[in-house]
Amino acid sequence: MDFALTTEHKMVQDMVRSFAEKEVRPIIPEYDERHEYPRELLPRMAELGIMGICIPVRYGGAGMDYISLGIVSEALEWADASVRETIAVHLALNALAVFQWGTEEQKQRFLVPLATGEKVGCYGLTEPAAGSDVAGLKSTARRDGDDYILNGEKMWITLADVADYMLVFAKTDPEKKHRGITAFMLERGMKGLTTGTIEKKMGVWASNTGWINMDDVRVPKENRIGEEGEGFKVAMSALDNARMTVAAGAAGTIRAVMELSIKYAHERQTFGQPIANYQLVQQMIAKMALNYDIATMLWQRSAWLKNQGVRNTRETSQAKWFATEAAWQAASDAVQIHGAYGFSSEYEVERYLRNAKGAVIYEGTTQIHELMQARYALGWRQDKPIRCELPAYDPDFWQE
Repeated sequence: MDFALTTEHKMVQDMVRSFAEKEVRPIIPEYDERHEYPRELLPRMAELGIMGICIPVRYGGAGMDYISLGIVSEALEWADASVRETIAVHLALNALAVFQWGTEEQKQRFLVPLATGEKVGCYGLTEPAAGSDVAGLKSTARRDGDDYILNGEKMWITLADVADYMLVFAKTDPEKKHRGITAFMLERGMKGLTTGTIEKKMGVWASNTGWINMDDVRVPKENRIGEEGEGFKVAMSALDNARMTVAAGAAGTIRAVMELSIKYAHERQTFGQPIANYQLVQQMIAKMALNYDIATMLWQRSAWLKNQGVRNTRETSQAKWFATEAAWQAASDAVQIHGAYGFSSEYEVERYLRNAKGAVIYEGTTQIHELMQARYALGWRQDKPIRCELPAYDPDFWQE
């Protein structure tokens, strides 16, 4: 088993880490304090190919693989989770869903502008009364000739007030529960479609989080992604993509707070010596180092399976579960190491702690992933191939 990154991977890593260090991290504290989304970063991210890093060149992407997507996610969250969320939602949840389930016409129409960064996408699954219970969503889609009429509300939607394209899910046959869900691509400007921003959150203040309201929105059948009744499969396969980016991002949080803790532990002195000399401080830093390596190996395994075109729901769930919990613990320990200063916004670890809490909730709560892993271990759950698997990475196809 070879854990070494390729020359191409190292180039992506160097490029995104430099971008995160020089262009993202310096401006994030100000945007975070203002609770404002840093839109100015999007053109630069598009210029670097980040917005479509793992989309084939023929569709406007950078032609890299899914490991590259993880590398990008880790580097961006090392700077701030709010910026990494852009890639999770725009690319992993929206663009990759079109790549996986869309027709060739839809790929040309939606995927190309998404991959180039000309358009921004979001993902509308969660509702006021439906989060982990996807089958409980209340949004409806009624067929009317060659169109569908959509009604309902989506809540806690990242990039809701920024996105041009919104991949939303609604029931075309409520009697069939999750088998009656269908996916649609909505476009900003459609009559009856409105969005707004949620102002008060515990963390990820520099991310746009909001709601989508659909009031008799007329959507042409050409905007349906997949077949009628396949929406649940579209939604879950998209989450498989995004959860890997969350896991990789969480590894970035661990790396960031570990670096900050090491620096502070060498500088801060008590009782005449650096606190790095104290074993309990060393213990917390050692756990960060261990969990960073485990989280990295878990998300890389998930990405490697994606490269092979192998379904990886169990492995991706495991990576997301472990990495986000480890990041939350690492950020908490980082605040503890910084003492009273860590409790203040004067030091960055306070922001990382606030942001880390969100990751154990979105893209499936820790408890949902624990239940999933238990069902796998007990033999009650087995993954079967679906009609549209995420295409395996083939450099000859991706980069032509």
